[in-house]
Amino acid sequence: MASDSPESLMTLCTDFCLRNLEGTLCYLLDNETLRLHPDIFLPSEICDKLVNEYVELVKTDSIFEPHESFFTLFSDPRSTRLARIHLREQIVQDQDLEAIRKQDLVELYLTNCEKLTAKSLQTLVSFSHTLISLSLFGCCNIFYEEENPGGCEDDCLVNPTRQVLVKDFTFEGFSRLRFLNLGRLIEGVNVETLLRPLTSLAALDLSGIQLNDVGFLTQWKDSLVSLVLYNMDLSEEHIQVIAQLHKLRSQALSCRRHLHLDISRDHLSSYYKFKLTRRVLNLFVENLVNLTSLDISGHTMLENCTIPNMEEKMGQTSIEPAKSSIAPFRGLKRPLQFLGLFETSLCRLTHIPAYKVSGDKNEEQVLNAIEAYTEHRPEITSRAINLLFDIARIERCSQLLRALQLVITALKCHKDDKNIQVTGSAALFYLTNSEYRMEQSIKLRRQVIQVVLNGMESYQEVTVQRNCCLTLCNFSIPEELEFQYRRVNELLLNILNQSRQDESIQRIAVHLCNALVCQVDNDHKEAVGKMGFVMTMLKLIQKKLADKTCDQVMEFSWSALWNITDETPDNCEMFLNYSGMKLFLECLKEFPEKQELHRNMLGLLGNVAEVRELRPQLMTSQFISVFSNLLESKADGIEVSYNACGVLSHIMFDGPEAWGICEPHREEVVKRMWAAIQSWDINSRRNINYRSFEPILRLLPQGISPVSQHWATWALYNLVSVYPDKYCPLLIKEGGIPLLKDMIKMASARQETKEMAWKVIEHCSNFKEENMDTSR
Repeated sequence: MASDSPESLMTLCTDFCLRNLEGTLCYLLDNETLRLHPDIFLPSEICDKLVNEYVELVKTDSIFEPHESFFTLFSDPRSTRLARIHLREQIVQDQDLEAIRKQDLVELYLTNCEKLTAKSLQTLVSFSHTLISLSLFGCCNIFYEEENPGGCEDDCLVNPTRQVLVKDFTFEGFSRLRFLNLGRLIEGVNVETLLRPLTSLAALDLSGIQLNDVGFLTQWKDSLVSLVLYNMDLSEEHIQVIAQLHKLRSQALSCRRHLHLDISRDHLSSYYKFKLTRRVLNLFVENLVNLTSLDISGHTMLENCTIPNMEEKMGQTSIEPAKSSIAPFRGLKRPLQFLGLFETSLCRLTHIPAYKVSGDKNEEQVLNAIEAYTEHRPEITSRAINLLFDIARIERCSQLLRALQLVITALKCHKDDKNIQVTGSAALFYLTNSEYRMEQSIKLRRQVIQVVLNGMESYQEVTVQRNCCLTLCNFSIPEELEFQYRRVNELLLNILNQSRQDESIQRIAVHLCNALVCQVDNDHKEAVGKMGFVMTMLKLIQKKLADKTCDQVMEFSWSALWNITDETPDNCEMFLNYSGMKLFLECLKEFPEKQELHRNMLGLLGNVAEVRELRPQLMTSQFISVFSNLLESKADGIEVSYNACGVLSHIMFDGPEAWGICEPHREEVVKRMWAAIQSWDINSRRNINYRSFEPILRLLPQGISPVSQHWATWALYNLVSVYPDKYCPLLIKEGGIPLLKDMIKMASARQETKEMAWKVIEHCSNFKEENMDTSR
């Protein structure tokens, strides 16, 4: 099973401080600007954690409130030190980088920060003397600045600015920069000019950039250890340059650098002229002697690079280069640490000389692909997750925890990518089902719930919504969802309130809503009621009535109303105020044979009848006649008759003076109630669940309505007889035994009621004796 160990103290404190900045590290200046308390001094280990966790919370936690002035907390390096920070997407703007310009940053990763403009290029210069690692991946506007077109004032109002490409920026002065990622750099920027000042680059990522001439790369042939040219359309000239990127052979063996080369591509994105050949792979093996990691995913092989089929099938699977099924790799000095073969035919071979391979042959290769490509290649990751979905659906996933963590990471990283959300949510459904339950920790399952809710918030698309709702059904409800209780209810109600709904999603969402309000405390029910739960369910019922359809949505909606009104007077009142009784009568008339529907509706009305202030609204000839007629119902065993009698028992409890109708007569209804109770089998198994006996017990110490007293006693006798383990302790705990004893002494109580009460007391007494601890 996965570890349920708590988060580190550092993580917990960071999270708490970020959620309570004003109460911990900061104060508000002029009620709007955050300021650090003057006596606080924080080292880089803490500041880095605060900034990186802040970015994560803004991206993945909808409840978390971002602060416009957050980055100004780190403007003064005398009190706060930053060294290594990772900033993502729309969270970061020019003024945020400007706020920290005095910091001596060593690592700065900016990923898909589309709001950054050329102003931030100038801010980067502030870090030039310390920066070792820099990523500008996907920062598509950082080389654009706004230029006023000039002209008259009126023209400026119509077209105040235009985007102009900055062409004179270079990395001049970035003397310590070793690792640089320019992935998805916009067209028009001269990469060679931009990079020329860098004298000793060790790692360069030019993903998605089309360069006809890469000869300038040879200036780093003695220092470059990692080169990524993902989705670059290669040519023979590119290959010849790449083959030169190695340390001089005369250097000592101990000083050699390990090289990572990535020339992979997304084979679906566009047409590529270049095709890999045996000669190209041979060239890499012969010239890049220190190669330890190679990615050629997505490439089409122009010629056969494999050994003969018979030889390839011989012996046990091996990673030794001498036995490689890929002929050019037999020249390797040692197995590669990583070999990317995703969406190539080579990944299906038997002997691949690498410790880790990305591909689509098996679970291991697919997980390696998700791990390798999640950060910057969502288009590849979504297809890899789709393969994992098939594995989890058809086979058994052998690396469950790793698979779950990778899918969670992908969903968090690409919250706004529809393809990732569709495939990821589908995979989670199969990875969290009951077959794998024991292998998952509470912490891991909570992470799953959070990314599922993120997906529901971000996408109204049918497939994502359905996948997310289905995944939630794999959890124990409401227990496992209680830590996000309000959020999940709001999302489900939002789904159900949409004007155009998918039937399957509607059915699942109503089921989840019902489960969420079952067996939770009254505070939760009242909170959900205030969100519009009661009205939403009644609208669903009204629509089904209009369609003359009694399906699961109809039955679940009434069941949900039954649950949410249990011991919650406010929700009961909402039901009456929103014409709930009108819908009850219409459903009863339209669907006279639907037994479960009748049970759910009468159970709900039993809750309404328990509220003294609301009972006068039930005192109409129409309603009382309906309840009286249902006393004779045989629907769902005794449940409909029992619930109808319960409603009338509470109404009778208010006494003859509250009987404000002429028909039917009170005595006639009382007579029918006695007849109904006497017709029930005391050993009936029940389709009901009591959390408290309080509404029943309040009917015992009174002489106004002996039939109500008898109904309550019968209910207790049935429950303690059939389910003693559950209901004997509950009755004893809630003080039911003294109330029964007092009732037995009452002259107004019927003899048969007293006899039944004694039997209840005996059952509970026997239960206590049988369960008494006799150990010494």
